[in-house]
Formats: sequence, structure tokens, C-alpha cells
Amino acid sequence: MEQEKLPNGTMIIVLGILGYLCCCLAGLGIIPSAIAYFMATKAEKIYAENPEGYDNASQIKTGKIVALIAVILNVLALIRVIYVFATGGMEAIQEAISQIQEGMDAAQ
Repeated sequence: MEQEKLPNGTMIIVLGILGYLCCCLAGLGIIPSAIAYFMATKAEKIYAENPEGYDNASQIKTGKIVALIAVILNVLALIRVIYVFATGGMEAIQEAISQIQEGMDAAQ
């Protein structure tokens, strides 16, 4: 019996990496990484029904781990953004940036 590939193996890894790369965009990477995590969970259920019939289970596990790490990082980034807006808002951020720029100008 020839082994098949589990569905969406490459897509899971690509979405997980995309979610990881987008974690610095105020937690917006949670969308692709959560999609990748749920796709990996679905693929693992398919694999559990017939483990002998599929040969890329390790790819799915790797994608699920990458997606989970990306979800965690995005949740932390989202919590940070919410905290910043709740405590100081954009004015505090802009003031800190201007102070850094003034310090850099003074150093030159």
C-alpha cells in the first residue's frame, strides 16, 4: 500500500512562519498562526485514524510547533500593545521616540 501525504503540510509551515514574522505587527500574526495550528490539529486527527497510510506526520508536527510558538508570541505582543495603550497611549510612545532621537542627535 502506497503512503499518501497529509493535507496542507506545507501550508501549515508557511502560515506558522508568516505568523511568527508578523508578531511584531501588534499581534496581527495571530491570525495566520492560529489558522496553521487548527489545520495541523485537523491533520493530526486524520493521521490518528490511519497512521500507516501517511508519511509526512513529522512535517505536520513541526508545523504545529512553529504555529504554537507564533501564537504565543503574538498573544504576548497583543498584551503588550494593550498595556501600552491602557497606560500611556500613543503620546507616551511618541515622547519616548523623540527623546531617543534627541539623544542620538546630541551624541553626533
